[in-house]
Amino acid sequence: MTQKSTAASWDRIGELRQALDRAEAVVVGAGAGLSASAGLTYSGERFERYFGDFQKKYGIPDMYSGGFFPFDSLEEYWAWWSRHIWYNRYVDPPKPVYRDLLDLVGERDYFVLTTNVDHQFQRAGFDKSRIFYTQGDYGLWQCSKPCHAKTYDNQETVRRMLEEQRDMRVPAELVPYCPVCGRPMTMNLRADDTFVEDEGWHAAARRYEAFLRRCQGKRVLYLELGVGGNTPVIIKYPFWKMTQRDPKAVYACINREAACAPGEIRSRAICIQGDIGAALDRLRALDETEAAQCSAPKT
Repeated sequence: MTQKSTAASWDRIGELRQALDRAEAVVVGAGAGLSASAGLTYSGERFERYFGDFQKKYGIPDMYSGGFFPFDSLEEYWAWWSRHIWYNRYVDPPKPVYRDLLDLVGERDYFVLTTNVDHQFQRAGFDKSRIFYTQGDYGLWQCSKPCHAKTYDNQETVRRMLEEQRDMRVPAELVPYCPVCGRPMTMNLRADDTFVEDEGWHAAARRYEAFLRRCQGKRVLYLELGVGGNTPVIIKYPFWKMTQRDPKAVYACINREAACAPGEIRSRAICIQGDIGAALDRLRALDETEAAQCSAPKT
């Protein structure tokens, strides 16, 4: 593995700018770090602002932990989840990182593969037909069993839950139940083998596979943003493998914690350790003259 210091990483912005300009296609792989850079943080002040009462009552430390808490009733469970859904799915993030990314790749032939479930790519204006949300969507519910492979939009009910909840409970009549079997509904999030891959999920998977086939032999930039170590088999490892397989491909990684690549693709890897939003700002500010002065990865 190779890993650069933060200072050295920033020196590679010009290389990434050049790789982006040369690319015939861009595959964006996005993880939680991208949304965190956009301000959709799950702890600290933002968590205390929206979930201070739950924190005080139960000692829940952050939004992620709260998603697994064994609440006593469905009314309390959905009071939590309606806030979690609304503030992470139906509102714009505090920082324009997603829109900045769209400015950089939107005119190119691109596709987005993401483990994020907050729908922020579409909110920023990315083409829905060029996005594959592999792990689900905060905006969808499914049967908790599940008894059938269908998901349901939740925006209007979540809005009412948010407006009508009192004392950390939603009205009982707003608790969602499966229209087929009557069991409680749950989030369409991949946590175990009950995750529903509906027709929309499979259609997006087919579009992604077709895009990769169409890009074979082209100069492809695999741009990995904020992908951690929880599910590397979805984005990180496949990006490494596809870069190794295609001598025209370039792999780029921007990550606050660890930006790295295996030695097999070192000559065609651009690893930038730091904040994604700051890196995108530098990319946008870097004009073609400055980029041309930076050495490109050797192929």
